[in-house]
Amino acid sequence: MLGEIQTKPMEILLVEDGLLDAKVTIHALRRSLVHHRLTLVRTRAEAISFLNREGIFGRAPAPDLLLLDLCLPDGDGLDIVRQMRNFPDRRAGIPVVVLTASDDEETRQRCASLAVDDFISKPVDEEQFLRVVREHKRLLMFSHSPLAVV
Repeated sequence: MLGEIQTKPMEILLVEDGLLDAKVTIHALRRSLVHHRLTLVRTRAEAISFLNREGIFGRAPAPDLLLLDLCLPDGDGLDIVRQMRNFPDRRAGIPVVVLTASDDEETRQRCASLAVDDFISKPVDEEQFLRVVREHKRLLMFSHSPLAVV
């Protein structure tokens, strides 16, 4: 536990237009005991601005994890992933966890084609969600370890 407190917080970008879903996710993260800092944006445009550090997001931290709803008021959440995968830098490899009410095979295939890391159906099973977040935190900590192979 002490080592967890001393580490850099995991930077999480939550892209979710539904306030109730956002609240559930935020509370689950608080209960997870994963040292993190979360930013909530509610549209595709805000997410792209955040990732590009534009406008009010000029000093935004680089996210370590993107939690993404697919149905946003200004477009498909996967458009964010498409743009990210074309970035010429570290942003292209940010892990993406899709949180969506859509559980059809076509949606899963679209996510797989964009190398989405995890797919969780809403309503979100909290244990599954926390297991995924903890795994990404573990991978992040390992990747920053001096013993990690690059």
